[in-house]
Amino acid sequence: MGQQQLLLIILGVIIVGIAVAVGITMFQDNAVDQNRNMVIADLQNLAAKAQQYYAKPTTLGGGGNTFTPAASPLTADPAGLAVLAGTAFTDNANGKYSITAVAAQSITLLGNGKTATSETKYPSYTLVVGPTVTTLTKNADVATY
Repeated sequence: MGQQQLLLIILGVIIVGIAVAVGITMFQDNAVDQNRNMVIADLQNLAAKAQQYYAKPTTLGGGGNTFTPAASPLTADPAGLAVLAGTAFTDNANGKYSITAVAAQSITLLGNGKTATSETKYPSYTLVVGPTVTTLTKNADVATY
């Protein structure tokens, strides 16, 4: 083989290697973005259920226009999430979820993703739920999900 052919083969291998590296990076970035979107979707789903609980009369097992009714209040533990989700819901394929604070007119939900944004950091979001509005906040990435 001539020198020119060897150089073309080497150049082709380098180009294919770069293309594979770029493809892997794009795949990882897409996985992280997808996980972030799914954590946000799960938090929004829990928020909708919290607002339904808030609006439902206490005689029907709801909050009666409060998140902390005397009979069956939402609590900042897995039992509180179970009231919202209907099952013992603390994590799924997307992340881990918890109630971090409960007040009469608001509830704070925390969601940590399971797909690492770097080698040791995972996405984290806080959603404050009121009777009619929600406020999503991106937290600093956390060391564990």
